[in-house]
Amino acid sequence: MDFGFSAVDEEFRAEAREWLGAHVDEGLDRRAWERVLGKAGWIGVSWGEDGYGNRRLGLTQQVVWAEEYARSGAPARSGHIGENLLAPTLLAHGTEEQRARFLPPVAAGDELWCQGYSEPGAGSDLAGLSTRAERDSDGTYRITGQKIWTSLAHEADWCFVLARTEAGSARHHGLSFLLVPMDQPGRIEVRPIRQMTGTSEFNEVFFDGAHARAEHVVGGEGAGWGVAMSLLGFERGVSTLAQQIGFAGELERVVRAAVDSGAVADPVVRERLVRQWAELRVMRWNSLRTLGGSGDAGAPSVAKLLWGGWHQRLGELAMLVRGAAAGVGPVEWSQPVPYELDAAQHLFMFSRADTIYGGSDQIQRTIIAERVLGLPREPRNVV
Repeated sequence: MDFGFSAVDEEFRAEAREWLGAHVDEGLDRRAWERVLGKAGWIGVSWGEDGYGNRRLGLTQQVVWAEEYARSGAPARSGHIGENLLAPTLLAHGTEEQRARFLPPVAAGDELWCQGYSEPGAGSDLAGLSTRAERDSDGTYRITGQKIWTSLAHEADWCFVLARTEAGSARHHGLSFLLVPMDQPGRIEVRPIRQMTGTSEFNEVFFDGAHARAEHVVGGEGAGWGVAMSLLGFERGVSTLAQQIGFAGELERVVRAAVDSGAVADPVVRERLVRQWAELRVMRWNSLRTLGGSGDAGAPSVAKLLWGGWHQRLGELAMLVRGAAAGVGPVEWSQPVPYELDAAQHLFMFSRADTIYGGSDQIQRTIIAERVLGLPREPRNVV
């Protein structure tokens, strides 16, 4: 199965590879790298005709760019939430004034975004959120509540927040999608969450009367649930193919470790390595199939189930092929943290969360059952 890359696509691949080879610089911090990408027109390539100053790429060239970016070893993107989640949402639901205000800074790499969805009391049940936004007489919203697992909140300039704007409303009713500036000392507090990997990509965010302007409500007051669901539909797409390039690199390192340790002599280990390779190929074909327009409403949930479990099993296999050495820390300690993990150990620990974040496996199976297969809804106890 082939996605049908043309000669023009392959010429573009050479261009992208050459540019990345010339500009990837490990000395740049992630915010500076966003501005380098923006200046060269590499942000917002999927935004369609209204590219807001940056180049516009067709679907196959978007795939090529995502794959070459992953292969290049370029820094992890800190602007992907603004580019791949906020921007498509504004293009679908925002006003022209909102697009003109917020898209150009994203395209330039000047403003970074985070997502204010999950809450500690709601878990994967987004409709159970309790953060509220009350409107003052001047039209300003005052937001009170807490969000959790907020990726990159410690770096972000803005946060899109799903909050309850109708007093007494329940579930998906009475919610609004608000664009909130993060620079509000005393009104917004960000607390990093230390993970077992020793890193802190996620944060708790506390809103204590934080302000949002009336003109920064996307889709209109009370329409937040529809906007929020639309955004989740943008969360998976071309980026999954780039993710799979990274997965392939990790699998290659696990195979190499199996050879070095002698674990590859075990027929069970060999079978598991071959299975990981075969399943990764299937994930790629499935992603290409759905990008080609032949997918269904459950495609994002199927993709999440596939890669979450696959990556978790890869982390377990990385430990297996290392044997006893997998439980021992490295000799050199490069950072002043309680422990330092090598790549395989980090893969194993971080991948434990793959079947939880971004919508747990249980949630994905419920979506497929109810929305795609049309099975009866599970009984729900609403308090």
